[in-house]
Amino acid sequence: MSCCAPGSEGDITKPVPSSEEMLLASRDLGEGRRQIDLSVPGVHCGACIVSIEKALQALDSIDKARVNLSTKRVSIVWQQGEASRTVDPAEFVGAITSATGYDAYLFDVSLDDGDRLQRDLLRAVALCGFAAANIMLLSVSVWSGADAATRDLFHWISAMIAAPALIYGGRFFYASAWAVLKRGRTNMDVPIALAITLSYAVSLWETLHHGEHAWFDATVSLLFFLLIGRTLDHIMRDRARAAISGLARLSPRGAMVVSADGVREYRPVEEVRPGDRVAIAMGERIPVDGVVEWGSSDIDVSIVTGESVPQAVAAGTSVHAGTLSLTGSMIIKVTASARESFLAEVIGLMEVAEGAKAGYRRLADRAAQYYSPAVHLLALTAFFAWGFAGGDWKRAMLIAIAVLIITCPCALGLAVPVVQVVAAGRLFRNGIMVKDGSAMERLAQVDSVLFDKTGTLTLGRPKLINAAEIPVSILSLAAGLAAHSRHPLSRAICSAVAGPFPLFDDVIEIPGSGLEARRGDSLYRLGNRRFACGDQRMGEGTNLEVVFSRDGIEIAAIRFEDALREDAASAIHTLAEKGMGLGLISGDRTPTVRALAGQLAIADWMAEVSPKGKADHCAALTRKGHRVLMVGDGINDAPALAAAHVSMAPATAADIGRQAADFVFMHESLNSVPIAIDISRRAGKLIRENFALAIGYNIIAVPIALAGYATPLIAAVAMSTSSIIVVANALRLNRTGTEGLLSQTEVPAQAAEEEVRAA
Repeated sequence: MSCCAPGSEGDITKPVPSSEEMLLASRDLGEGRRQIDLSVPGVHCGACIVSIEKALQALDSIDKARVNLSTKRVSIVWQQGEASRTVDPAEFVGAITSATGYDAYLFDVSLDDGDRLQRDLLRAVALCGFAAANIMLLSVSVWSGADAATRDLFHWISAMIAAPALIYGGRFFYASAWAVLKRGRTNMDVPIALAITLSYAVSLWETLHHGEHAWFDATVSLLFFLLIGRTLDHIMRDRARAAISGLARLSPRGAMVVSADGVREYRPVEEVRPGDRVAIAMGERIPVDGVVEWGSSDIDVSIVTGESVPQAVAAGTSVHAGTLSLTGSMIIKVTASARESFLAEVIGLMEVAEGAKAGYRRLADRAAQYYSPAVHLLALTAFFAWGFAGGDWKRAMLIAIAVLIITCPCALGLAVPVVQVVAAGRLFRNGIMVKDGSAMERLAQVDSVLFDKTGTLTLGRPKLINAAEIPVSILSLAAGLAAHSRHPLSRAICSAVAGPFPLFDDVIEIPGSGLEARRGDSLYRLGNRRFACGDQRMGEGTNLEVVFSRDGIEIAAIRFEDALREDAASAIHTLAEKGMGLGLISGDRTPTVRALAGQLAIADWMAEVSPKGKADHCAALTRKGHRVLMVGDGINDAPALAAAHVSMAPATAADIGRQAADFVFMHESLNSVPIAIDISRRAGKLIRENFALAIGYNIIAVPIALAGYATPLIAAVAMSTSSIIVVANALRLNRTGTEGLLSQTEVPAQAAEEEVRAA
C-alpha cells in the first residue's frame, strides 16, 4: 500500500555491492552499453518508483532506469564509455540511497524474501489485533459509565497495551516516513505515521489530565486495519507473481562441472561460464543453456514449447535451462551463463510487464507524486478551520487526523499495477509472455490483425505429401543426399525415410540451388527444377517442390506442404467475430499465399513482399487510422513487428523476431492471439473500474472527514477497505472465463508448483 524503508520490509542482511561486483554482475549490451539489475526492498508504491527513477536519470551516464514494483527490481542501462570515462556503478546505489533512503543490492531472482516479510506482517497483525481486542474490552467499561478512578485506570492500561503495538506494528510506517523526511521529501507513509502518532498523543494527553475520552482503541484499531491492508497487498502481489516464482524454482542452484581431466566439481549456477562442461543426471533439471556433447535422453520441454510430449536429444542437440532430463544422463557444453539463459529470458519477460510505463500507470504515478503535499495541506486547513471556527482544538486535531488517514491514495496507487500483474499472470497461464506492460493497453486498442505466413499461420515445418508415389529406393537415395544439408526441406526428406541412407561422394551444397554429389559414374542433384535438370519452368503450384535428378534427368519430384498451426482457422474466425480487420502478408510465392488466404477466408492478402514492404504496409494502415497487431516470426518480420501498433511472435521465432515483439506465445495454437486481446481488453476495463472506485471513494470520504463525521477508527476502516476492494476487483480477471482457452495452457510455472507440492 505505501512506501517502506530499509529494514522495514523484506529486510535482507547483505553488504552493499562493490564496484567490481556490480561490473561483474552487469551484462554487456554492445556499443559500450551495460545493464545491471538491483534489488530495492523498500520500494512499494508509485511515489517510490518516481523518486528512484528521477534520482537515477539525473546521472548523465544512465540511458534508462526502470523500476519493477512487483519484484522490487531496478533495471539500469548505462553507457560505460572509453577507459578515460568509465562509470563507477556504485554511484547508482549511492544515488538511490541519498535520494530515497532505500538500500540497494544485486538482484538475484533465486532469493525470495517474501515469506519472511509475510511472517513479519502477520506477527504485527496478530499483535495489533490482540491489543485492539483487549483495549476494546476496557473501552466498553468506560463507555458503560465507569467512575473517574476506574476510567483513569482503564485508560492507563490501554495506553500500556497500545504502546508496544504502536512500536512493533508501526515500525513499517515510521521507518519509511523517517527515511524520506530526513532528506526533505515525503511519501504516503508520512501522513499515516502522523495520524497514528497524533492519535496516541492526544489520547495520552487526555489520560494525563483525567479526560473523559481517550482514543487508544481507535489508534490501535487504525494500525490493525492498516497492517491488514498491507498484508493483503503483499499476499496478492506474491500470488500474482507466482508464475515468476515458479519459473525461478525451475532453475537449479548449482551444477556439476566436468573438467578436462574428468574431475567433477559442484559449483553455484552463477559461477558456470560458457564453454564449461556440465553433467546432467537422469531426473535433473538442466541449469543452463547448452549443447549435448555426450549421452542422450528424453527431456521435458514443456517450458519451451508448451507441449507435454518429451523430446529426444542426443549429441549436437541444443537444450535449454529449466528443462528436465527424464530418461538418461548427458554432458552438455554451456553456451550461455545463467543470467543469459532461456529461463532467465522468460523470467525477464514476465518481470518487465508490470514495470512498464503504460499510460494508466503514468497517470497513477503522477497522482501519487502530488498526493502527500495536498493531503498535508488539506489536513492543516481542516485543523485551523475547525479550531478557529469552534474553538475546540482537540476536536480539530481529531478531524485533521481523520483527514490524514482517509485520504491515503493506496487504492489509486494499486489501481494499475495490481491489474497489470494479474493480467500478466493470466496471460502466462495461457502460454503468453508480455514484454511490456503498456503493450496490454495497446493490444486492447487494436482493430486490425496482420499475419505473416510461414512459422506464424503455419508451423514452418514442411512435410512430404507424395512420398507414397515415389519408389522407396529412389526416395532413400534422395534422403542420402539430403542428409548432408540442414535445409528444412532436406530434413523433411530425411525424416520421411528410415535409414541407413546410401553414401555419396564429393557432396557440395550450392546456396539457393541445392545439393550436388557423385555416386559411381552418375551425377546426382537435389534442388530446384532449374538446378536439378536445367528446366527453366519453375513450379507454379501451391506446394513446395524439390527435384531429384541423375545426370540432368528428373527421376523424382518431391512435394511438400507446410501444415497450418493448430487452431488457425478457429482463431481467425474468432478474430473476425470480434470485428477485426484481417490481413495476410508474406514473402512467399503468390500461388501458395493465395491458397492459404482462401483456406482461412482472409480476403486481404499480399505475397512476395519484402521486409521493408511489410513495415511500409503497417505504416500505411496506421496512417489510415488503423491500430495494427502484427503477428510474425522471422527476421524478415522484425521491421514490421516494430512498426505495428503492437506485435506478437511465437516462441519458435528467430531471436530478432522475439526481441522485436511485445508478446511471445509459447504454444503452437494460434488461439493465443484472440486470448491475448480478450485478456488485455478485460484488464483495461478493470483498470478503468479501479480508477472509478478510487476516485469515487475520495469524493465520498473526504467531505465526510472534513465535516467531522469520521473518527480515526472509521477513517482507517474506510481507507483499508478501499484498497482491498481495488485488489479484489483486479483479481476478478482470474475468475472470469476467457473464450477459446488453449487446451494445453497449464504452463510451466503451474506445473512446477504442482511438482514441488508432490515432492
